[in-house]
Order: sequence, then C-alpha cells, then structure tokens
Amino acid sequence: MSEPIKAPGAPPQIQLDIDDVTAQGAFTNLVLLNHNDSEFVLDFAYVQPTSNRARVRARILATPRHAKQLLRALELNIRRYEARYGSIPEPEAGPPGPPPS
Repeated sequence: MSEPIKAPGAPPQIQLDIDDVTAQGAFTNLVLLNHNDSEFVLDFAYVQPTSNRARVRARILATPRHAKQLLRALELNIRRYEARYGSIPEPEAGPPGPPPS
C-alpha cells in the first residue's frame, strides 16, 4: 500500500491512541506554570472550593517552542469559541497568590 500524497511542508497526520481512563479526562480549575531555559512545566490541579490545598491531576512538560504553539492554538480556539457562543467573561481578580508587597 502506498503512502498518501501530501503537500510539501504539510504536517504529518498523526493518529492518537487513548486508553479509557485518560479518555474520561480530569477536571481542573487551576494551572501553575513554571519554566527554565529549556522547558515549560504546566501543573493542572483541582482545588475544592472550601480548601486551600490543590491536588495536581496532570503535569505537562513542553519545550518553549511547543508552549508557544500551544498558546497560539488556545488563542485561535478561544476566538472560534467566542464567535460561536459569545464572549467568555474575564476573572474579576488577579491570579491567586500572595498579595503584592
């Protein structure tokens, strides 16, 4: 069987495999971002409304290039979402953390 013909420079088609547990997903309401010169670390966590502790549900490690591609993909998809469903309200307060000194 021959490979399908692709346009020059076209990204490869990737087929994703996902197990049943991962396919269920994990709800998160907090993400913590850290980075160094070679990687970004995204900790997706869930914090219960009455607690001050959060449990990390997934940690994603990405190269700076991939993190920037993720940012662009999120921006594009948020624009598409808002065009279809309306504006997503912005949070009233800043990110959680210690107050400025």
